[in-house]
Amino acid sequence: MARIAVTDGMAPAAIELLEKAGHEVINKSIDAVDLLAGELSNFDAIIVRSATKLPAEVISATSQRLKVIGRAGVGVDNIDIKAAAEAGIPVVNAPRASTQSVVELTIGHLLASLRHLPKANKGMREGKWEKKIMSGTELSGKCLGLIGFGRIAQGVGAVAQAMGMEVHTFDPYLPAKIAKSQNTTLHKSVDTLFKRCTHISIHCNLTDETHHLVNEERMAMMPGKSRDGIKCGNHVVNCARGGIIDETALLQGLEQGVISSAALDVFESEPVSANYALIQHDNFHGTPHIGAATLEAQARVGRDIANAIMTVLSGEECETTVNKHLL
Repeated sequence: MARIAVTDGMAPAAIELLEKAGHEVINKSIDAVDLLAGELSNFDAIIVRSATKLPAEVISATSQRLKVIGRAGVGVDNIDIKAAAEAGIPVVNAPRASTQSVVELTIGHLLASLRHLPKANKGMREGKWEKKIMSGTELSGKCLGLIGFGRIAQGVGAVAQAMGMEVHTFDPYLPAKIAKSQNTTLHKSVDTLFKRCTHISIHCNLTDETHHLVNEERMAMMPGKSRDGIKCGNHVVNCARGGIIDETALLQGLEQGVISSAALDVFESEPVSANYALIQHDNFHGTPHIGAATLEAQARVGRDIANAIMTVLSGEECETTVNKHLL
């Protein structure tokens, strides 16, 4: 029997799955001070989401008891996977579970931006009937640039194509045959992607390489006019990871009219305060990191990460071990 910490919550069915297998599950938040003090020395496994941070200092503060770290979701930028590997600890995630939910949120943000849904709703709540100034644009006929082309981006691309968009991507690690099979144009340079596309959506991990990848210079490259001749403006969506977009540059782009709309589900520093200048801009709307926050996704995430944890605890190799190459 293993003792497992669940620090950021998990679907009850997933906790029940672990308990039925004979494991003890402690479902509680552990603050940073206690983590640094070695609280994880009391556990064989820990399951986190994005709130709990596991830097090298926390991992090194644990005893040899910790056998596996589970990320209930996709991104592992809140975990030092190299430090975990050096301590002999596999880090597993649930990369497929939230795909559909994030795809749908991304498309929802695109549509909300282009049809001014947040602004129109706000105006009506204030007693305004601003029909004449709410003219938007269609997705059809526009070029969508996807930065990163993993499962979520491919799902977004498929929906976008069904709605009449031309899909482009930049992903230096993607075999060209995959982009071709998805009827997607693969760019060798991220700059050419920005020069071609009026709509950009982020779907890569946050790394030193991608930090502030979307910056003032690249946003200024966007054409503002689509191939169908419509002056549709430039639009940016990020439902991946905060920090990939330079938010100061994004606000400047909105203020100068270089960017027509921006929609973020993730931010460089979370949670975002109410007086944060970016979220106060009329052409911005956001959500509080809810990409995977659907009942369906959470059920899948919980099941997948519980099974991954139990696989490692049983001494078997887990296919979703993200630091396998470092162990």
